[in-house]
Amino acid sequence: MDILNSITAFQSSPELREKLYEYSDVKTFKEGDVILNEQSNIRAIPIVAKGSMRVMRTDDDGREILLYYIRAGESCIMSFLGGMHQEESKVKAVVEEDAEIYFLPIEKVGIFIKEYPEWLDYIFRLYHKRFEELLEVVNAVAFRKADERLLQLLQKKAELTGSKKLQVTHEQLANELGTARAVVSRLLKQLEENQVLKLGRNKIELM
Repeated sequence: MDILNSITAFQSSPELREKLYEYSDVKTFKEGDVILNEQSNIRAIPIVAKGSMRVMRTDDDGREILLYYIRAGESCIMSFLGGMHQEESKVKAVVEEDAEIYFLPIEKVGIFIKEYPEWLDYIFRLYHKRFEELLEVVNAVAFRKADERLLQLLQKKAELTGSKKLQVTHEQLANELGTARAVVSRLLKQLEENQVLKLGRNKIELM
């Protein structure tokens, strides 16, 4: 079943769902594909039908940090805000798992807001969820130790994929945490020694 059929906003308004199907451009992507780059023009709003994406922020030195994940049935609120205000993207979106994504042209977003209260409710719910996740990022960076942040990231990935066996490199984890690869490798080794996880070649298994 199409995941969009299970979203409350689209369940309560079949017309909205049909309009989304009618106006959206549907594309499929592989893990690692970049959907949106920072400073890119936002011409469409992505809604994930299958798979997932991660949204990153890059500093002036090229270091990245994970802001949040976008799961099936969700969209990127930063794309909503940037597109509506005709601003360039402030984030980078990368496919976490092979994905099918609906791209709704930005000019249709404003029309949907005026015509469908369910669409506005969908946006507000996403905004609330993303705001809480961003607060969690701030709290983690400010108050948590690096090993706690790393373990939390691994647990999120396990929840996202539904598996404790993760295909991920030390470099990718370092990018998402905004730290050095050597730091991640050292912390992973410590976690393995504490029997929290088991390391393999580009694989990590949570215990």
